[in-house]
Amino acid sequence: MPRVPTAEFPPELLKRLEALWGKPPNLYRLLANQPALVAAWTEFFNSVRHESRTPRALREIMILRAAQLVRSEYEWAQHLVMARKAGVREAQIAGLADWRASTEFDARERAALAIAEAVTACDMTDAVRAEARRHFSDAEYVELCLTAAAYAMVSRMIDALGVELDPQVRDYQPKFA
Repeated sequence: MPRVPTAEFPPELLKRLEALWGKPPNLYRLLANQPALVAAWTEFFNSVRHESRTPRALREIMILRAAQLVRSEYEWAQHLVMARKAGVREAQIAGLADWRASTEFDARERAALAIAEAVTACDMTDAVRAEARRHFSDAEYVELCLTAAAYAMVSRMIDALGVELDPQVRDYQPKFA
């Protein structure tokens, strides 16, 4: 049950949201209670999604792993669709909960998943950073850490607002660890 009511968007913001995402999902409809902040949120996440150098599929497996860790069904369902569209393989999706033992992930993907776990848990270690350094430039490392941190914030907002699943993503299979 949502903890705040859905709200209407100012016309210009609605136009921008529809241009970027199509029909605004439930999360945005609750965030609309504070139009200035949802406008800033929209532009920030548009940059994270579309102005990043690292492959979208790599970032999507990180987001899915973080959703598993925090048990965010909403985030999982939304990003499952995006991950598939970005080319994440079904075997990778199925193997995320046990990615360390899975043969579905290469060394670069493993390093990114370790970043996702460390950032989500607020526990970045020297070992995780050293392994990431083998695979990513400083700019890519910052980008991946920012992606993980941003989606940790998303899951916290989903929980705080009590966001319900959108109808178009209700038939998903959560793979929580």
